[in-house]
Amino acid sequence: MGRTGYTRVLIVDNQPLYSEGLSSVLEKAGKFSVIGIESEMENALRLAEKEKPHLVIMEIFPGRENGLDLISKLKSASPEISILVISANEERFYSERVLRLGARGYVMKTASAELVMDAISTVLGGKVFLSENERERIFQALTDESARGAKDWPISIQKLSNRELEVFSLIGKGFSTIEIATRLNLSTKTIDTHKEHIKLKLHCMTSHELRQQAIEWSNHSLPV
Repeated sequence: MGRTGYTRVLIVDNQPLYSEGLSSVLEKAGKFSVIGIESEMENALRLAEKEKPHLVIMEIFPGRENGLDLISKLKSASPEISILVISANEERFYSERVLRLGARGYVMKTASAELVMDAISTVLGGKVFLSENERERIFQALTDESARGAKDWPISIQKLSNRELEVFSLIGKGFSTIEIATRLNLSTKTIDTHKEHIKLKLHCMTSHELRQQAIEWSNHSLPV
């Protein structure tokens, strides 16, 4: 249970070493009470409904589930809740998406403890937190309409729905249609439909081209 007057925090991540380290940093700060650490989306939702945290700090792909869906569900259940994403996934590919879903900030897991605490304070203050580089990238994307020779992945990926992005990412990691269907608890027909939608949005003429783009995306989206 949380302590009276403290900011109640729920951590959702499937990496125990990171989440426990983050919990320790928060507790030592003296004004936070970590009410739980969860690695599964449904467990996190249940705990959030029960304990009513002020802040959820989460990875966007906790465990085998899509953490993007968790953002929407948390905001639907508690619109006033603050959500900060701390992720190993490159911010330039996901920051705008999580903000649209209702999160208030995005931080890479490579960030210092000082930067993380700054992000937490900013989010709890009702403002949006992004790194300086990401703010500059978004500004350039909004103001620079000139064509680029290289594929602009952040713009291309924004065309995909959350589920399509999940399928696309799994294709890039080498999963087959059957494996993706099993992993996401969907039918192979549904996965094939998602693939066709992705091909249309990314202008892929063949399944081979889709797979090649997915592999390229997977390589670009890995943290440097």
